[in-house]
This record gives sequence, C-alpha cells and structure tokens, in this order.
Amino acid sequence: MTYATEGFEAHYGLVLSQVTPELVLGEVTIDDRLRDRTGAVHGGVFAAIAESLATAGTRRGVSAGCRAMPLSNLTSHVQEVAAGTLHARAVRRHAGRTTWVWEIAIRDDAGGACAFARTTIAVGDA
Repeated sequence: MTYATEGFEAHYGLVLSQVTPELVLGEVTIDDRLRDRTGAVHGGVFAAIAESLATAGTRRGVSAGCRAMPLSNLTSHVQEVAAGTLHARAVRRHAGRTTWVWEIAIRDDAGGACAFARTTIAVGDA
C-alpha cells in the first residue's frame, strides 16, 4: 500500500509505503530536480525526507486533536548519490507527551548508506 503525499513532499516525489507510529518507510526516485550543480542529490533532499517520515509517523500516532510539528532535524550526509532511488526507513526511538524522536536511515539501491538523521517532532494541542 502506498500513502499519498501532497505539497512539497509530492514536489520532490516522496512515496510512503508504510506509516505506523513506530516505523515509516518511503522512497524517492532521483531526477534532475533533486540534483545540485555537481550532479549529486542536494543535501536538503535528505533532510526533507527525514522530516517528512518522522512527521508522518508522529501524526499517525498522536491523538485526534493533537498536532505534530517538526522541532529539529540533524542530518548527516555520508555518501553522494546521483541516480536511482533513495530508500528511507524511520524508526521511532521516543514517544513522549510533548516530543517524539526518530532515527532515519537513507540508502541507495545497493543498500549503501547515503544519510542518517535524528529528527524531533513537537507534539501539542491543535
């Protein structure tokens, strides 16, 4: 099953295949829109993927009437990639009353690590 994305997420091509309060999986197919002037995927794409997955999982897990807003995103880029598909896996590490913390790994088609992120989502009343 895939989950529809909209807005900026749809613009950069994010497709979510699993969204639970504990695990979110997604993919982005690399195209010219995502590359920087050197031909590699722009670092902001990795940060956007991480934030999108963490926010989706948190929104799935919080009570109706609560909001989930990105609070921090620390993304480390470990390998350039210029073609193929980015495969992202977000695992929830903390689900508190006011914050949720996620660890995200983004890999290339061969399973090589491209980026890792730790993203915190603020949770509060809408």
